Amino acid sequence: MAPKIKDVAQKAGVSVTTVSRVLNGEKYVKDDLKAKVKQAIEELGYAPSHIARSLVRKKTNLIGVIVPDLTSSFYSTILSSIEETASLNDYNLLVCNIIEDTDKELKYLNVFHEMRVDGIIIMHEKLSDEIRSFIHKLDIPIIFSSVRPVDHKFISVIIDDYEAAYDATKYLTELGHERIAFLGGDMRDVTSGQNRYVGYRNALKDQRVRIINDYIRFGDYKTQSGYDLMKELLACEPRPTALFAVSDDMAVGAMNCIHDHQLKVPDDISIIGFDGSQLTELVRPRLTSMEQPIQDMGKITVNTMIECITNPASSPREDLILGHKLVVRDSCKAYQQER
Repeated sequence: MAPKIKDVAQKAGVSVTTVSRVLNGEKYVKDDLKAKVKQAIEELGYAPSHIARSLVRKKTNLIGVIVPDLTSSFYSTILSSIEETASLNDYNLLVCNIIEDTDKELKYLNVFHEMRVDGIIIMHEKLSDEIRSFIHKLDIPIIFSSVRPVDHKFISVIIDDYEAAYDATKYLTELGHERIAFLGGDMRDVTSGQNRYVGYRNALKDQRVRIINDYIRFGDYKTQSGYDLMKELLACEPRPTALFAVSDDMAVGAMNCIHDHQLKVPDDISIIGFDGSQLTELVRPRLTSMEQPIQDMGKITVNTMIECITNPASSPREDLILGHKLVVRDSCKAYQQER
């Protein structure tokens, strides 16, 4: 059988309390006793139970993370920032990739509850009634990162998606484009679906540019979706001269489609993506994108979570809204009237 803490205490000739204090790094344990305990631990091959220590400390240093789709360049990037920041603060993550499966999400939330995580980070907003009811009953901090749920009980770390989409679309009008297409996301999403769509439409209205419904398509934020929808847009007559896609992945899919149809970006069609992910610098031409501060978003999410865990009284009561910026690269150019 694996050695227990009382075996360590017996071998070292000290009390169980002294062993516990050494394991928890507490001060006021004499150096000679500390040395005896460490020697006993090494000789016995004792490994302290994380769960047992957590019960004593009433803290697990575990944070549960719900990710809708890890194949997305945006989510993989923000998760990397979350993991790095958590690790620097001695927290570990339990990451669950739900692929938008609510049954799987509920199962993972139950696992989080059983593992007594200190807090939960959720990166999507399509909450079923069952999931909403479940998380309302949890007595731990819950933060939404990059999205804002309809339920305002929980705080979010986000950008202003409406303004960001508005600014991206306005930039294309300032380049002289009037036939501006739109590749949108899931309209069940308020943050990245509805807000970005309304931002696109209102920018065109304010710039007195006609909204052409045939140029509007909705997908799932992924590369293949961008490719397939761009194929439909290229069949329009006349075809659009510019495109705003609500994710970099969709924008890259659209670029690939344009290339496969022997057309060029930006000579034939200008493209703006959204997120500012690593893809923007990897594709050619380099993708102009409305950039979210993805690294900062992950870092601030974790730091806010830790503040909520360690000092609930001082935790924020309102959403943390970060800035966005248009990063101009090579995929857009001024429109020149055909002769």
